Amino acid sequence: MKGVVKKRIFISTGEVSGDLQGSMLVTALLKKARLDGIDLEIVALGGDRMEAAGANLLGNTIALSSIGLLEAVPYILPTLKMQRYAKQQLREHPPDLVILIDYIGANLGMGKFIRSQFPRCPIVYYIAPQEWVWSMNDKNTNQIVAITDRLLAIFPEEARYYKNQGASVTWVGHPLVDRLASAPSREAARQTLGILPEEKVIVLSPASRKQELKFLMPAIFEAAQKIQAQVPSAKFYIPLALDRYHNEIEAAVVNYGLNAKLIPKESGQTLIAAADLAITKSGTINLEMALLNVPQVAIYRISKFTAWAGRNILKVKIVFASPVNLVPMRLVVPELLQEDANPDRIARESLALLSGPARDKILEEYKEVQRELGALGACDRAASEIFELLSYSSEVADQNIAQPIGLKSK
Repeated sequence: MKGVVKKRIFISTGEVSGDLQGSMLVTALLKKARLDGIDLEIVALGGDRMEAAGANLLGNTIALSSIGLLEAVPYILPTLKMQRYAKQQLREHPPDLVILIDYIGANLGMGKFIRSQFPRCPIVYYIAPQEWVWSMNDKNTNQIVAITDRLLAIFPEEARYYKNQGASVTWVGHPLVDRLASAPSREAARQTLGILPEEKVIVLSPASRKQELKFLMPAIFEAAQKIQAQVPSAKFYIPLALDRYHNEIEAAVVNYGLNAKLIPKESGQTLIAAADLAITKSGTINLEMALLNVPQVAIYRISKFTAWAGRNILKVKIVFASPVNLVPMRLVVPELLQEDANPDRIARESLALLSGPARDKILEEYKEVQRELGALGACDRAASEIFELLSYSSEVADQNIAQPIGLKSK
């Protein structure tokens, strides 16, 4: 009688969105392992959501994320220390498969380490870095392709780009489609939150990183002030990405004199479903708004130095920043970057979306975005691809065949 098959998967990610995507994948992997009779252990660098889903954390990376040059400096040593510990643990307890989720700076180094220490261990890149959007040269893309046995893409354009660069790619669709399938209707969400049907509800989502409280929150809150002056009945709600930001955001609400209420992250999905409009940082949350049919203005700002260096030294050219616009590769929602993300412009764009043709146009174009994000089951499809590669690698190991793993055409 055969014993229970035991497998260990290591997942590496960072940031709030990576932790969210990782948690959904952890759930899907553990479910498939149970169905297949596999004793699966998942160890990870990630966050609270992944841990709650069943991963054993080697380190919590959520507080270490940043965007920018100078902004990243304080996080370099803590990140290196955490990765050093994770690598030590992996040497002592080798993984059967590794999954990297976004988080390019840290994950390229981790991928190279895995490739050198465990050459037969398959590496899956799930939600690859957005080199297909803003790649400055081929270096990062080539490194991603070199360390990856299978790339699981969530955007069609992402899949096309990496396949053209020589990666073995499968488009699985976007996991948010799964996450939001159980979201309440607008009426049910408002009833849950005690919001009257006729009330105008505007979501303000300024930050999932510490630096965004500095660069984004003032512009968003000042714009909200202007909207409040023109629409006194408007009510603002702020979903907390991280509980640690509560006091700072609450103090800012009082300082700006906003009729605003903070909502815990557990109720964030319900809040979005209840909203008439959102003013939000550019990021994964934009797709949540689109899937729940909430018109939005997406903004992003970084330090003046980082913006200057990006334009003049690194020669970065961003076609679109918001994922909602990246899906069809055209402007669906207003996105205001750097100098354009000023309170007057944010307020003007937002007021235009509360009613009228601009609002109707966005809601119509969301239908295409929703189709392009794929059907339900993205996480299960990703889990199936991962277990297929895991099974294949085991067969190769059993046969003692010295060959690369998982490089079949997709």
